[in-house]
Amino acid sequence: MNAVRNTAADTGTRTGTDAQVIVVGAGPTGLLLGAELALGGVRVQIIERRAAAQRDSRALTLHPRSIELMDQRGLVERFLARGRPVPGWHFAGLDTPLDFSALDTRHGYTLFLAQARTEQLLEERARELDVTIRRGHEVVGLRQEAGADGGNGNDGGSGAGGVEVDVRGPDGVVETVRARYVVGCDGGRSVVRRAAGIGFPGTDETLSGALGDFATVDPAALDHARAHGVLAVPLEPEDVDTDDPAAGRTGGLTRIVLLDPQRMRTPAAEPLTLAEFRASLLRICGIDCGVAGARWLSRFGNATRLAARYRSGRVLLAGDAAHIHFPAAGQGLNTGLQDAMNLGWKLAAEIHGWAPPGLLDSYHAERHPVGQAVTENTEVQTLLAELALLPSYQRPAAALRKLITGLLGIEEVNRRLAGLVSALDTGYPPADARAHPLAGRRMPDIALTAAGSAAARVYELLPHGRFVLLDLAGDDEMKRAVDTGWGPRVAAFTVTGHDSRADLDGVREILVRPDGHVAWATRTTDVPARRAERARALADWAGLPTGG
Repeated sequence: MNAVRNTAADTGTRTGTDAQVIVVGAGPTGLLLGAELALGGVRVQIIERRAAAQRDSRALTLHPRSIELMDQRGLVERFLARGRPVPGWHFAGLDTPLDFSALDTRHGYTLFLAQARTEQLLEERARELDVTIRRGHEVVGLRQEAGADGGNGNDGGSGAGGVEVDVRGPDGVVETVRARYVVGCDGGRSVVRRAAGIGFPGTDETLSGALGDFATVDPAALDHARAHGVLAVPLEPEDVDTDDPAAGRTGGLTRIVLLDPQRMRTPAAEPLTLAEFRASLLRICGIDCGVAGARWLSRFGNATRLAARYRSGRVLLAGDAAHIHFPAAGQGLNTGLQDAMNLGWKLAAEIHGWAPPGLLDSYHAERHPVGQAVTENTEVQTLLAELALLPSYQRPAAALRKLITGLLGIEEVNRRLAGLVSALDTGYPPADARAHPLAGRRMPDIALTAAGSAAARVYELLPHGRFVLLDLAGDDEMKRAVDTGWGPRVAAFTVTGHDSRADLDGVREILVRPDGHVAWATRTTDVPARRAERARALADWAGLPTGG
């Protein structure tokens, strides 16, 4: 794609400060991506239309895989200090919960944390890494230059081609900023996606729900409401920074979410009033739960769409710009964070010129199927909820929900759906069918001792965002060979002891990607053969060795 539409207004232009990557959108996805790019040594700007940080929170949860990502970067304690862990979650609001505590992770829980707080913590991280965040600036045009990489390989770091982005500032003046790549993290109505001509197929909204954040509720009424299918959860406790709402504080508020059969065909764009919310509560559960002091009232719909591709030349998409769906089981924000973690190190490698051919294209290959799986499972959950509200389907829908609730009582069924929703089962199947079974899977956070490191477990080796090569066999030449050829990109460790696991039996070496997934593993015992295999794996993933 050589040209992209330009919609800039003729209000005067100026030349802005260039960046290697422009991220459009300062939500959770954009903030984490900006931080990951900066961690990889990339000069990045985040452009955000809103003048101030988001005060209200549509999403409320971090799932186990997202918490693991924060752990891998040494950030998890910041999030745990602000959130409230609960051991499980739900699928379609069924009575039998998903048991995250039974999963293979140190973080087998849902972390209740308002999106505004998540954004605050991620912005702190981005600013620590000197990411430029430009609030009150709106992207109004975007053009890819002739010669821009069409998405079939890397540009060898030559810098040939690029993207020009027209940005309108608070003063109304449009400036043009040039970058090597642009990533749209600007939501379901993404300007970047539309400008790049990327299709967004799917289904329109047919159903809407309602949510409200209330300063006053009747606590005694909440269990009664929950028994009638109403979600009611406290946000942050009253003693947490209630004096600074602009920073995303939600102290003392209670979130209530409902589906009202009489109002569920109301367009999500239609304003929601306190009177309507109270009336819905009365119809659903016979009481209005004493709700008052509404700080935020909103609707949400079930429009479901998935970008046809996550990359078009030098334009990429992540988060809601790439996928939207009904917020069933709270997967949207989490999927966006995992998009960012997958893309950040790959795009940094491309910028610095060492990315192997096809590495950046693997972002779409790996994450598009995940987006498809999320949109499909949320449609299933939405249907299970909607059918129970339709008079002609209520009886069979109730029987279906009862059946699935019973199935969730079977350990393996529960674990399967828990692994899906938590994203702990997300894997990236390797192209080579002969690859080790660990390849593409998330690396378990095993306890270990590693020569020359104080780390006590795998994730403590990942904060710098580099590949980590674990030698479990004691090859004296391994570290020297890796440091000489791939030192800035790969950290090599000789493991002198580690947790015993069946999936690690006989494994001699493991190459862990910067996002915590396994790139390569081997059981080869012959040392020369293993060294040759390692060199190929490193070149395939971390590029040619220095001077190679």
